[in-house]
Amino acid sequence: MTPRVQLLTHSYWPERTAPQRRWERLVGSLRQDGWAVDVVTPAVNSHHTPEEVRALGRFRLRPSPGPTGERLHRTPYILLQNSRAGRFASDLASAVLMVPRALGAPKPDLVIATVPALPTICAGWLVSRCRRVPLVVDMRDAWPELAREAGVKAGVLGKVMESAVVSVQRRAELVVTVTEGFGQRLRERGVARVETISNGVALEQVPQLEHRSREAGELRIAYLGNHGESQALERLITAVAMIPRTEGLDVTLRLVGSGTQKEQLRQIAADAGALESGAVEFCDPVHGEEIWEHYRWADTALVSLRTDWASFAWTVPSKTFELLGLGKHITAAVTGEAAWVLGHAPNVSFLDGDSAEIAATLTELAADPDSTPVDSRGRDWVAEYADLPGLGSRYAALLRQLLQEHSR
Repeated sequence: MTPRVQLLTHSYWPERTAPQRRWERLVGSLRQDGWAVDVVTPAVNSHHTPEEVRALGRFRLRPSPGPTGERLHRTPYILLQNSRAGRFASDLASAVLMVPRALGAPKPDLVIATVPALPTICAGWLVSRCRRVPLVVDMRDAWPELAREAGVKAGVLGKVMESAVVSVQRRAELVVTVTEGFGQRLRERGVARVETISNGVALEQVPQLEHRSREAGELRIAYLGNHGESQALERLITAVAMIPRTEGLDVTLRLVGSGTQKEQLRQIAADAGALESGAVEFCDPVHGEEIWEHYRWADTALVSLRTDWASFAWTVPSKTFELLGLGKHITAAVTGEAAWVLGHAPNVSFLDGDSAEIAATLTELAADPDSTPVDSRGRDWVAEYADLPGLGSRYAALLRQLLQEHSR
């Protein structure tokens, strides 16, 4: 008999987000392992073309096929406001709509609910209990610690959501994390069964880039990703703005992407004169081959997380594995487990301290054209430990084991 799993996620194909990329590949592995997969997800809401919405991602009552043969059961998407509170309210509305949609789909043998949209795991718990099947909670981030540090606990609703998240984590038959550090934190919290399957990247889709020849004093830094509170990009902008461009130095920071802090970051750069001088550039989000073009432009790729939130010691940005796969030099403003992962590549420079200290480090990198080499050893490590097809096979085996245990 074909086993069936139901996935509840706030973002799925043809979206272009980090959770989407992870789950599209994991679902592909489940399909190869013989699972029937139903994905309950909101209609496409960002980074899409009108053609994709019409053909693939719009809300419809009947399920539609996914890229690997899974069935997509879409709910309406309600965008209330492009802010932290607005996105949370939208996620809450989506989670409520997921429940009847999931209960109307074929009965699964397992339910998986994934974050970072916190209300989704509450919807997953309710569906699993109504169906009387095991629940797997997939935790991409250190919730609710991250929510507490970000200041989203304020008010009754925040307290209720934090309690609900912890309760679901404890009641789930399995919690899967992407870092060992947060896995240990969950065990200390009383979660009975925790397994770690890290984020990763499909290496066959990641090119190996060549070194860009540059003059002494020139340095191009590329950041592609979210422009939010978690990334602390303001310290990098301030640091680059502090580097004089009249003394044989030409350091440029290119920021590509979107996020709730983008306009604020743009204002910081403008106030520092970095936009007028060309020291800081802002670009819209890109996809496909355009991603690699930005990295080809760069001498070093930036990965950044704020270091004053303790939960980020257990957080590894998903782009970390992509950057290791490229082989490009990496400039990293991270700590904890992310720094440990990046330590497997020899061509990584770590940033520490305030903006003045960061500016000094970047100036040193700019002065030496050989300080930002390309190296394949980071890619070799990803191939062994973080290639998504291999991670998907581990996930499929873990679910089969859980299903066997539950059927006894």
